[in-house]
Amino acid sequence: MVIKVFLASSSGSTAIKKKQQDVVGFLEALKVDYTELDIACNEDNRLWMRQNVPKDKKPANGIPLPPQIFNEDSYCGDYETFFDAKEDNSVFAFLGLPPPPGSKEALQAEKERVVQNGTHAEEENPDNSVEVPVEEQNGHSHREEEEEEEEGEGGEADDEATAGDEALAEEEEEEVEETDEAREGEEEDEEQVYCLQEEEDLQSEEEEELRQLEEEEEAEAQEEEEAE
Repeated sequence: MVIKVFLASSSGSTAIKKKQQDVVGFLEALKVDYTELDIACNEDNRLWMRQNVPKDKKPANGIPLPPQIFNEDSYCGDYETFFDAKEDNSVFAFLGLPPPPGSKEALQAEKERVVQNGTHAEEENPDNSVEVPVEEQNGHSHREEEEEEEEGEGGEADDEATAGDEALAEEEEEEVEETDEAREGEEEDEEQVYCLQEEEDLQSEEEEELRQLEEEEEAEAQEEEEAE
């Protein structure tokens, strides 16, 4: 698709020159490919432009003034409609071109599409409700009652299991306490045995020392008798 801009290169009107410059400069800023067609130097361009501007878009005298903008053979508009599209960020729509991705016009068009789709969906189903057959509703209610009963039974079973676990834990604690007491008793017995053993050892050592002293005294007495 080629954008055609009909303008007059040798126009004596300052206003027309300014409008032409505004249109061309903005198209270049948007990097839109376009073709300039001069009606001042080419009579065929002048006739074609006048013939293809719709009657309802022509001024009262029937002679459209440049700049006039076309997309191939499709009429887009004159300077005033181009300026309005520029103000509304809808120049690409005015030209009949898809807006480049990421541009303000593309984002605006996407928002409008989302709003339209969302509004259409809300009109079709305003309360987001889904009709459910009566049989399914009754069945659902019956299932809910059964689930509640199962939950109640399950809760009782859980309570019983919890009580059993607590009793088992208490028994284990009692067994541990008894084991600790028995271990403490054994340790006390061992200590007593150890003390008795130490006492017996001491007594044996003392007896051995006394026996040695007695033997030494007897030996000295014999030596003295022999000496006499």
